[in-house]
Amino acid sequence: MQTDVEARFRERVHTVSGGEVAGILVAVFWAILVSFLAVALARLAQTLRATTKLVADVTDQAVPLLADASSAVRSAQTQIDRVDAIASDVQEVTSNASALSTTVASTFGGPLVKVAAFGYGVRRALGGRKDDEPAKAPRRTVIVGRTVPASRRGKRNLRGKRD
Repeated sequence: MQTDVEARFRERVHTVSGGEVAGILVAVFWAILVSFLAVALARLAQTLRATTKLVADVTDQAVPLLADASSAVRSAQTQIDRVDAIASDVQEVTSNASALSTTVASTFGGPLVKVAAFGYGVRRALGGRKDDEPAKAPRRTVIVGRTVPASRRGKRNLRGKRD
């Protein structure tokens, strides 16, 4: 019987050739590669889900912000229009004030200057001399570094001696 069992065992034993071993190794490496690719694809899918959720959240928050920004721009435009109106009114008031100033200066300026000059002359004539004081000698202006020509020197000396 033993021979019978041994014979059957030998029939089942099959010798593996080098090509079959190489095929088994390639199949094992292929299975490992597919496993790594499956893990990478699973992580990529998870990342894409998170990105989609983030974009949806940003969209939900951006719409109200854009509405607020739009209303702020409209409000700013209204304020700019108001400031523009105020600036044109100020320009009109400035031109009116300038015209009024010119009118007042031309109307009252000439006569007021004449009255002031007359009053100054009267004060100088009446208030400058007193009966017991002699008249003051005229003041001379000295300019350093400048000489008076000889023809004028004599005239200046005579001016002070006229009285």
